[in-house]
Amino acid sequence: MKRLQRPNWMPIDPYILLLLGTVGLAALFPATGTGADIASGASTAAIAFLFFLYGARLSTREAVEGVKHWRLHTTVLACTFVVFPLLGLAARGLVPALLTHDLYTGLLFLTLVPSTIQSSIAFTSIARGNVPAAICAGSFSSLAGIVITPLLAAALLGDSGGGFSADSVVKIVLQLLVPFLAGQLLRPWIGAFITRHKKVLGYVDRGSILLVVYTAFSEGMAQGIWHQVSAVRLAGLLAVEAVLLAVMLALTWYGGKALGFGRADRIAIQFAGSKKSLASGLPMAGVLFGAHASLAVLPLMLFHQMQLMVCAVIAKRRARDPEAPGPDDGSPTTPAPPGAATGNAAGTATRSG
Repeated sequence: MKRLQRPNWMPIDPYILLLLGTVGLAALFPATGTGADIASGASTAAIAFLFFLYGARLSTREAVEGVKHWRLHTTVLACTFVVFPLLGLAARGLVPALLTHDLYTGLLFLTLVPSTIQSSIAFTSIARGNVPAAICAGSFSSLAGIVITPLLAAALLGDSGGGFSADSVVKIVLQLLVPFLAGQLLRPWIGAFITRHKKVLGYVDRGSILLVVYTAFSEGMAQGIWHQVSAVRLAGLLAVEAVLLAVMLALTWYGGKALGFGRADRIAIQFAGSKKSLASGLPMAGVLFGAHASLAVLPLMLFHQMQLMVCAVIAKRRARDPEAPGPDDGSPTTPAPPGAATGNAAGTATRSG
């Protein structure tokens, strides 16, 4: 097993490699004609099923318990849906000197999507922070994002999203929110089945997202997207995203201190409030942008890998802080999710982040 572990100092997400491989497959063998129609229909069904599973997994009891720590959750939601979008709007000044209009649209969309769940839990656990708070904060953010993200996109992107319109909000409700609510309603009957087959259904999750990516980039190939993005523009995008991540990591950590949160809560705020969910963002982009989703999801894919690598390093450093609590001192932590105990948090994070 040791041979299969990635070096702790380079937490390369294997799922990102699959995503990049899917992009390459779409570049070499894009779906066209009838194949494109079939892929689009399958992608739509996969997204609906994906959010049905999200609804079936969310524990109502955990959500109710989490409300008790409302200051922390409000802080995370503010970081995710207020501070992030404001920074995205500020980046508008980088067009066209550093970013193209399409890349900026993708960057702005990145700032609108909800936070992660699994990676927030994994990193908070490694750093010995408040894991229950991270669970609830990530869950609340994902749930709120089903409604807030399309509304923010309608307000901030408008027609600049390339085919995005107010009708996309209706599509979001029908394709994302309705399946999610159906999963919640059926949870008393199917929740045990979902739990027993969590690993298999996890592959369904990731397979659905790969199908969304393949469909989006197949449509992008028909539009010649690779002729629209140069290596210099990609380097500029990476630099902007590095600054964005650094600013959010600093704001969530020092802002949490200024608001009077303790160390364990600040860790949960930092990891839940500074990251963006690939699992939620990609399907939403497919619904919101349609044939223009390929360039819109590129910034999110790059930011996802960057946040995993940086946060893995920060989490391990937090665990070595002199004030870090021990595992048996009554601190508000729980055992790390599978994969987190070895320091390989990025692998754990791919399951829902």
